[in-house]
Amino acid sequence: MSHPDIVPVILCGGSGTRLWPLSRKSYPKQFTQLIGDHSLYQQAAARLTCEGFAAPVIVTNSDFRFIVTQQLSAIGIDPGTVLIEPEARNTAPALLAAAIVIAKNDPDALILASPSDHYIQDASQFRDSVRKGATAAAAGQIVTFGITPTRPETGYGYLELDEGAATDADATPLKGFVEKPDSQNAARMIAEGRFLWNSGVFLYSARTLMDAFRTHAPELFENVQSAVTQARSDLGFLRLDAQAWARCDDVSVDFAIMERADNLSVVTHPGDWSDLGGWEAVRQHMDLDDAGVGTHGAALAVECRETLLRSENDSLQLVGLGLDNIVVVAMKDAVLVADRNHVADLGEVVKQMRAQQIAQADTSPRDFRPWGFFETLTLRDRFQVKRIVVNPGAALSLQSHVHRSEHWIVVAGTARVTVDDEVKLVSENQSVYVPLGVVHRMENPGKVAMELIEVQTGTYLGEDDIIRYKDVYACGQGAKG
Repeated sequence: MSHPDIVPVILCGGSGTRLWPLSRKSYPKQFTQLIGDHSLYQQAAARLTCEGFAAPVIVTNSDFRFIVTQQLSAIGIDPGTVLIEPEARNTAPALLAAAIVIAKNDPDALILASPSDHYIQDASQFRDSVRKGATAAAAGQIVTFGITPTRPETGYGYLELDEGAATDADATPLKGFVEKPDSQNAARMIAEGRFLWNSGVFLYSARTLMDAFRTHAPELFENVQSAVTQARSDLGFLRLDAQAWARCDDVSVDFAIMERADNLSVVTHPGDWSDLGGWEAVRQHMDLDDAGVGTHGAALAVECRETLLRSENDSLQLVGLGLDNIVVVAMKDAVLVADRNHVADLGEVVKQMRAQQIAQADTSPRDFRPWGFFETLTLRDRFQVKRIVVNPGAALSLQSHVHRSEHWIVVAGTARVTVDDEVKLVSENQSVYVPLGVVHRMENPGKVAMELIEVQTGTYLGEDDIIRYKDVYACGQGAKG
């Protein structure tokens, strides 16, 4: 039986801490290249971009709204609607908002709710599993996807099947959810053979999910519906109403709906899957040598065992000598050295760093903005050197500074530069000087990224020393120009 195109809804507003220092609040794991040449978010969108699937609907927050579109554009995918959450409210409000928006065009549309930060090795096999659930979903079932477990994992929730349920069937009734077990119960469930890992992926019609919220969480339904009804367009995004959104409960879709609904089915996905919840999960998906050692980037392991070495900076050579059961992740501004048995505690470590106001707890070396990104190459008392990359067609705000002057040297592409009333093109190997207090702007009029080196000099070099006069990105909250 054929069905209309399935609409993927990709959630990518989270900020994981268990993969610090690579994953941080300002640039979390879904946007990083943990495994392969593309980010986990790009992989999630790509595996659902083919015949039988509609353009993805993205749910994210204001800080990531340009990153999600830029990363999709980089791999040739045009998103459908991009919903902006005014603040994080967990998965239940996010998925309901997406369903209400999709239902405006087709209340019976099938929706695949997918996290953006999971790793699935065989995309074709995963799509086959999704198609297996389509008939049940069209008939009013909420279909979950369970992963055939390969070990007694304590970091995952589980799905319990009825005794005698056939795991090779298209979809079978779900008996219940099991919270993350201890090691003894995990081993028992694996031995019984009727428990699956809970992937957190769901398939349902827009109508079915909306009816479930009306039944099990009516107040949340009303608040989310108000946030969608009062949403406004913002630079091509759909920004949910902040006041209505603030009234929504901070609750997961599992707790709000899935653990209460009686119309749940499960499809068993036999392929490789991981939520990459920590560095040990990443190590397990790397090409390990005979001693269980995985390396990435400029990393060399000598006489090491059961160890992970990752250098996230080509100019930073990482060498491990005689290490056993160790994880080392080196970045430009932070280095993690941990016993593998303790990497699961990284979330608490990040909390301690925040309490001590250590910037690296949340802030990445690259500061991503709507127009591109910048990174500091060196910073001293009275000068700072930055590398700035401006996307094609993008522009920084028209601005001035009270405490600093700037020198710009274009090293790739062409910049259109405004300094007071003068506007001129500055090409590769050319430079321009912006005196203190002068109104200025840089733009990229070309079709390739423009890159320049900025040298700042002055008594104060903070990012808050900016007076903005015109900013194309400033109509939404959290805009940075």
